[in-house]
Amino acid sequence: MCVEATPPPSSRLTRRGILAGAAALAGTMAAAGQATAAAGDRGAASGRRVPGPTARVGHLVIQGGTLLDPATGEVTENAVVVIEDGTVRAAGRRGSVAVPQGVELLDAHGRWILPGLVDAHIHLSTAAEARDAVRKGATSARSGSTSFYQDIAVRELARHSPALAPRLKAAGVFVTPNLGDTVLADPDLTPLARLKDGVRSAEALRRVVEVNLARGADVIKTRVNERAGLPEQDPLAQVYSHAQLAEIVAAARRRGKGVLCHSYSEQGCHDAVMAGIRSLEHGAFVGERTLREMRRRGTYFTPTLTAIAGLAESSDPVLAERGRTYLPVLKRAVLAAHELGVPLAAGTDSSGGVVDPIGGEVELMHSAGLSPLDAIRTATTGAAHLLGLTRTAGRLTRGCAGDALLLSGDPLADLTVLKRPVAVVRAGIVT
Repeated sequence: MCVEATPPPSSRLTRRGILAGAAALAGTMAAAGQATAAAGDRGAASGRRVPGPTARVGHLVIQGGTLLDPATGEVTENAVVVIEDGTVRAAGRRGSVAVPQGVELLDAHGRWILPGLVDAHIHLSTAAEARDAVRKGATSARSGSTSFYQDIAVRELARHSPALAPRLKAAGVFVTPNLGDTVLADPDLTPLARLKDGVRSAEALRRVVEVNLARGADVIKTRVNERAGLPEQDPLAQVYSHAQLAEIVAAARRRGKGVLCHSYSEQGCHDAVMAGIRSLEHGAFVGERTLREMRRRGTYFTPTLTAIAGLAESSDPVLAERGRTYLPVLKRAVLAAHELGVPLAAGTDSSGGVVDPIGGEVELMHSAGLSPLDAIRTATTGAAHLLGLTRTAGRLTRGCAGDALLLSGDPLADLTVLKRPVAVVRAGIVT
């Protein structure tokens, strides 16, 4: 079957059929009102808040805490962060920053203040998952794909109601040999179901990328190896060649988009990096030659240690053994990457209705050998750069997003506090 000869996908479906269907699947329509009402109750219980007489949504002053800037490592005691219209207007030591009148105050005395964290690999398919990610500290994120474009709907939810979802870079549907029921996500994908060998030809690969981009995907997700989380699959078996990966990368680049690639084997990792991917996901057996190439190219490494550690706790003996074997290997790869200067990004690979706190991934980065500050950077400045959010996320300085965490203690001394934020602020709103 020649899929190249079919008409290009219609972008009209982005806002109409596809987005509406994805929103329904994600449950955003029913959940939005309930979550908005509940957010106020949770925020009031999480910390001492003083509403201003004319308080406006997105306007907030956080005062009295200890502010950490991950970019510089600078610590400011008795700090003030002024947020207006969801954006940081000023931040610094109390007395050096003018505090506007009539604005809601969030008392941070005895707390540490950090920018909201970034989960660079997460699967958000429902409104409930999106809210849970925010509550657990991920105020920005990058999707690792969804089956029916739910992440695109979650991204739009975040734009209209930021307290309900992380600022999200959506990946749309997975570019993988066997699309399964995902062919039902879009009428322009259904002809691919007739392909005997699956999505493998250059024409078919380009088609899935083009449909994704027409529907509004910000990035493209593909794979080079089989899955680690399915006992019947071999994560070291390669499913796409260098040439096939290069076809996917080229199709994405024509529209100015990057590619994240699920990978495990050394040869698979090398082929993916040489094909020009933007970030290597998982990558347990990535070798030094590939890491050096990643440093040269600026390719990011998102190891998703949380997901691999989770395998070790599986009730399935195959998965449990896989996790126990892969985790120490992956930690060594993370440390080697860090020492070589390969940029790292934190990602939990949360999926299936369970959202792991991104703070846990930071803790695992530290256990791999990174300093506490460098581990925090993987979920702030590092991940923000990967997502193209350098001027938005990862810091609490003028012009950045008003996303913040209040922590019960010093994260430089105890990273576990990142997993249980006392309060989360998203675009100036206490969630």
